[in-house]
Amino acid sequence: MKNHKVRLAVRAWVLAVITGLLATGCTDVQVHPVDRDQSLSTICIVVNPAVEVSDFVDVLRAGIARHNLASQVVSQEASKICQATLTYTALRSWDMSPYLSYAELHLWRDGKPIGDATYHLRGKGGLSLEKWEGTSTKMNPVIDSLLSQYH
Repeated sequence: MKNHKVRLAVRAWVLAVITGLLATGCTDVQVHPVDRDQSLSTICIVVNPAVEVSDFVDVLRAGIARHNLASQVVSQEASKICQATLTYTALRSWDMSPYLSYAELHLWRDGKPIGDATYHLRGKGGLSLEKWEGTSTKMNPVIDSLLSQYH
């Protein structure tokens, strides 16, 4: 009887540890949406050559288009003629294959910040299988929140 109670206690402890490890894979998203009074029509996406997430800009463009806004991809130098610019950072982590673990979006109008968003996979996803979801699955809700005032 005593061994049975010990085994149950050990199983409960193991289950608690596994649950804790899985919970470390939580996603943290923080968004300061763009106000509707910004009257955006076109957003210039400033290329960040340091980003190695191959479909990141395509996901940004599709997300912007979902909000009935135009976009164009420009260099840092060419962005000076744009009214609204979007700068970004995206980082990959690796666990059997690369996956998006962190991204920042900053939206500017005439050189002043008008909105930003951050996607952060806490603990690089831990044991969560969601860490391997695609860029669009992770970033679409972030982009939609950032541009929520535009439909």
